[in-house]
Amino acid sequence: MDNQAEVREFLTSRRAKITPERAGLPSGSRRRVPGLRRSEVAALADVSVEYYAKLERGNLAGVSPAVLEALARALQLDDAERAHLLNLAHTADGSDTLTRPRRRTGQWKAHRSLQWVLDAVTTGPAFVRNGRMDLLATNELARAFYDDVYAAAGNQANLARFQFLDPASRRFYPDWEQAADVAVSILRTEAGRNPHDKGLHDLVGELSTRSDDFRTRWGAHNVRHHGTGTKRFHHHAVGDLTLAYEGLEMAAEPGLTLTVYTAEPGSAHEEGLRLLASWAATSQTLTSRSSD
Repeated sequence: MDNQAEVREFLTSRRAKITPERAGLPSGSRRRVPGLRRSEVAALADVSVEYYAKLERGNLAGVSPAVLEALARALQLDDAERAHLLNLAHTADGSDTLTRPRRRTGQWKAHRSLQWVLDAVTTGPAFVRNGRMDLLATNELARAFYDDVYAAAGNQANLARFQFLDPASRRFYPDWEQAADVAVSILRTEAGRNPHDKGLHDLVGELSTRSDDFRTRWGAHNVRHHGTGTKRFHHHAVGDLTLAYEGLEMAAEPGLTLTVYTAEPGSAHEEGLRLLASWAATSQTLTSRSSD
């Protein structure tokens, strides 16, 4: 991915989102841009118009932390957007190796103790994914929960491929548009943090070619931290589920996230997870018998 193009498009898209009113500036009449003018961002960041224009052309190499912070304030970046800007600056300086996850050779496999941790979670789906949204390790309930993802070999156990290329995702995610926004923002965040990931380049190229929904969202340059929240699902075996989730960055495996889904105690959704566990156990038993 071209760092200068990434910087240019990110800064331009953030500038377009800030209205003069939000920035505390007079709106005036005859405005030809949807958001702030370059001169207005420059004034808010206390830099010259020429210097800001250079930054927005994609030249972040050598920019001081103080200027980056001033730029983040002027553009009213949230925490995820600010981190993305810093990652882009690190890449421009050639120092992104400080934040880049170490390269793994061969296919990653969960070590025994990590799998024990996943298997110890028995009341909710628990899984490990990378920034490309590959499902790398799961407990039994997560494997059953994502049954639709594993059902089609073309998904390659990747949640982004499932989201945009598999029609089953429209049923699995009742709030499909929101889920699609989240998926792309995760990939865009990973692209800023790990810009030399060939697997990510290939995935983005594939989805951009095959999905208009993905291509439009990718062009918006939205990023986010995806650590906690609530989501709605519709599982083909147990019906509707509303689940809370917590995503935990793995200190021993930089770049990987361990996510656990849970239901509100005493709710119908908790009962739904129990039914899912029973369905998974039954399916596994039937599979074992057929293989025998």
